[in-house]
Amino acid sequence: MILPIYAYGQPVLKKKAEDIKPEYPELQELIENMWETMYNAEGVGLAAPQIGRSIRLFLVDTVQVQKEGEENEGIKRVFINAHKVEEGGDPWPYEEGCLSIPDVRGDVERPAQLRLRYMDENFEEHEEVFNGFNARVIQHEYDHIDGVLFTDHLKPIKRRLVRRKLDSIKKGKVKVDYRMKFPR
Repeated sequence: MILPIYAYGQPVLKKKAEDIKPEYPELQELIENMWETMYNAEGVGLAAPQIGRSIRLFLVDTVQVQKEGEENEGIKRVFINAHKVEEGGDPWPYEEGCLSIPDVRGDVERPAQLRLRYMDENFEEHEEVFNGFNARVIQHEYDHIDGVLFTDHLKPIKRRLVRRKLDSIKKGKVKVDYRMKFPR
């Protein structure tokens, strides 16, 4: 089932999410719905706060954006109760966007490498190092479970330039090809 994506201004997007246990109600169905929602909105990642759940769950599929023949460099993964172990490498800028903040893009500097401890959808624990674009997408989604948006990383002048667009999103004055839930 395709779920509505919570728009900029929704309080759940600024809240630090909670860890979950294996008995979290209907978790597998939630994960399936999140995949369907993400693909419907043409995203590469989706975090539970973006669908109104303040839990430490996000998913990422960078395989779909890899060049032909390089698909094995991407990842398609579910991350539960993720916690950063360390970040490293030279920070590099990349223009990011977000399904919760449509029509707004901006350069965000992030470290090139990330070591992450997380559980998969079967609650098996992993500790893994991610690099480059995969690390960036994970860092973006990880920020969501910590109540941080990519716009929080923008340089002050860029933040001022997008303020009107952000206010319009809060008011529901944005056109998207997917369902959204706007603040009241």
